[in-house]
Amino acid sequence: MITSSFEYYKPDSVDGAISLLSEWGDDARVIAGGHSLIPVMKQRMTDISHLIDLGGIAALKGITFDGAVVTIGAMTTQHELITDKALTKAVPLIREASLQIADPQVRYMGTIGGNVANGDPANDMPGLMQTLDATYHLTGSGGKRTVQAREFYEAAYFTAREDDEILTAVSFNAPSGGYAYEKQKRKIGDYATAAAGVLISLKAGKCSAASVALTNLSDTPVYCEEAVNTLVGSTLDEAVIKAAVTAAVDASDPVADTRGPVEFKKHVAGIIVKKAITSAIARA
Repeated sequence: MITSSFEYYKPDSVDGAISLLSEWGDDARVIAGGHSLIPVMKQRMTDISHLIDLGGIAALKGITFDGAVVTIGAMTTQHELITDKALTKAVPLIREASLQIADPQVRYMGTIGGNVANGDPANDMPGLMQTLDATYHLTGSGGKRTVQAREFYEAAYFTAREDDEILTAVSFNAPSGGYAYEKQKRKIGDYATAAAGVLISLKAGKCSAASVALTNLSDTPVYCEEAVNTLVGSTLDEAVIKAAVTAAVDASDPVADTRGPVEFKKHVAGIIVKKAITSAIARA
């Protein structure tokens, strides 16, 4: 189908984009890579008369390092995440996850900001950002503020971002230790049936720190606090891993759809989480 008519804008600054959002209110939307918004517009499931393209704002692009803190501009593409050598060295988990998103054509256009900002529970980056305990940087008519990734998602497509705010960047401390992002999907390019990001750090033969988060197993990404508590302080033996997997699966709340019934999704989740934990331990 063809979209309804709309006015197109391409501001060169964040302030310019915020001004347009404030001017046109509910009739305006910002667009990053467009993979979520354009299909909805073509199906005329939304009535947008003013489209604001963020692609001309240089301040929203790039990857910077300040000690252990990594900051990624919202308009940085998945392809750039994959090919940035400094980022891969500091946070190889990012590259591992990005390579599993869709296909090369999508990754050349899809951005990290678009992936995390619209609240689609099937997107990979929201769960990954919860794994990394990332901070989201937002700018709106009321100024700048930050929201933790683990507090940002409220329900499917509902987030803590206000209508007149733009997500400008994500930042996090580069993790140490082992990592893994495991994903099961029906075919190349598909969304996950189940996916999990895991971080594991070891000290003196015990788990000193951990992080576990799930993708597409609820109406929001799921940070598995109980699974983390099970892992931390343990020797990571088989019984502990089994208990952590059980805790993670219990934290999930999938719904039946074309990817399978609830029981199947929970079964797949258990396999994926165990694989991710085992891989992260081996790398640690």
